[in-house]
Amino acid sequence: MSDDAPSRASGAAAEGAEDDARGGLIGGRFEQPTGDDMLRYSSSLAVDLRMLDEDVAGSLAHARMLGEVGLLSDDEVTTLCQGLEEVRREIAGGTWVPDDRHEDIHMAVETRLTELVGEAGKKLHTARSRNDQVATDVRLWLKKGLLALGRAVEGLVAALLARIEADGPTLMPGYTHLQRGQPILLGHHLLAHIGPLMRDRERFCDAFGRVDRSPLGACAMAGTPHPIDRRRSAELLGFGTLMENAMDAVAARDHVQEVAAACAICMTHLSRMAEELVLWSAAEFRFVRMGEAYATGSSIMPQKRNPDAAELVRGKTARVQGDLVSLLAMVKNLPLAYNRDLQEDRESLFHAVETTHASLEICRGMWQTLEIYDQRFVADLEGDFSLATELADLLAGRGVPFREAHEVVGRIVRWCEEQGGNLSLFTVEVAQTFHPAFPDDLGDWLDPRAAAERRNSLGGTAWSEVERQVAQVRRQLET
Repeated sequence: MSDDAPSRASGAAAEGAEDDARGGLIGGRFEQPTGDDMLRYSSSLAVDLRMLDEDVAGSLAHARMLGEVGLLSDDEVTTLCQGLEEVRREIAGGTWVPDDRHEDIHMAVETRLTELVGEAGKKLHTARSRNDQVATDVRLWLKKGLLALGRAVEGLVAALLARIEADGPTLMPGYTHLQRGQPILLGHHLLAHIGPLMRDRERFCDAFGRVDRSPLGACAMAGTPHPIDRRRSAELLGFGTLMENAMDAVAARDHVQEVAAACAICMTHLSRMAEELVLWSAAEFRFVRMGEAYATGSSIMPQKRNPDAAELVRGKTARVQGDLVSLLAMVKNLPLAYNRDLQEDRESLFHAVETTHASLEICRGMWQTLEIYDQRFVADLEGDFSLATELADLLAGRGVPFREAHEVVGRIVRWCEEQGGNLSLFTVEVAQTFHPAFPDDLGDWLDPRAAAERRNSLGGTAWSEVERQVAQVRRQLET
């Protein structure tokens, strides 16, 4: 997809009017037609069709700019703009179908345009190259994609916030190493998923600023002698600024890699979330029940309710991570400026963006339809060893060095295990045998809900902190 790419048909011996039109675009250098196998191998049309609107938009802006600087007449501009809109309608509606012989979306649009409007169509490519065309198309597509990703993140965050409002006070164990650590509230846990998602939103917004730079008018790599107005083209296309250096404009792919990296990071966050939903829905946890719209059955085991949506998010994460690696490897040893290798970037990019967007929507649906058993862990946490830190903090609050308190409570846990029980065995009488600093009344220090509510430091699991963080997230979503 560059001006250096081989032509599709011989300009000297084209077969029929359609082949002649194709050969007339870039075929003058060659005497022999491109091989059919090479046509199939080199075509990017199937992938490029996603950029039909962007390619036509770029051509419309370029035509208008050429008219404004005097390189096209007003009549030619009108003819080209009307023709381009017709090409868009025909391809989108399927009344004219390009194929591999047209090589890419740029050649397909220009070929059909020239068939429709004649000589004026041949003037459209003045002061541009397919190199800056594809760079422009991708950036325009990415701008829309990033906005859609941002909205999808916000939709998932909104679903999690709604879940916090409905089920946030639910008591549950907090885990480290997948072992019970301390009692927490479900709202606290869900906020730990919202935090990364909000940073994903920031990453998409940050990437948008580096994508929002117009390469149009850079031509093949060196600019043009024609009196074009690149700033006007950028303005017509809604770009915030320009890619200043013409060679950088057509060779740069760091913005593509950056977006893919943001997608891979976001998908990793979704995968961790999905993994928890898989675990929580298992009979061993019995904490959640997947909505039927996001679960499937078994072809042989009638009782099964498989969390397939969550599992697919995990699986698709690996492919998006692979997209990023592909884009990094593709560019790592390319000399400046454009190389045909870069044609292969779009498949990975489009897949990363579209898969991430779809996964965000699926996760939103899962959380909206999920059933949570809010009493699941209430009885389990009574006397659970996850309350051990409470006893250590109790001693520390009474002047015992925390390391000493930690050692004392470790011995208490071992004693309870030896008795075949848990901290429910730890009475005031027993406490005094382990350390004189224990009070005569343990109060609510072994109450799991009180334990969660005591942790009211900034960012803690106490409900007051959950409410504060929820309000903060809502404010951030409004900006």
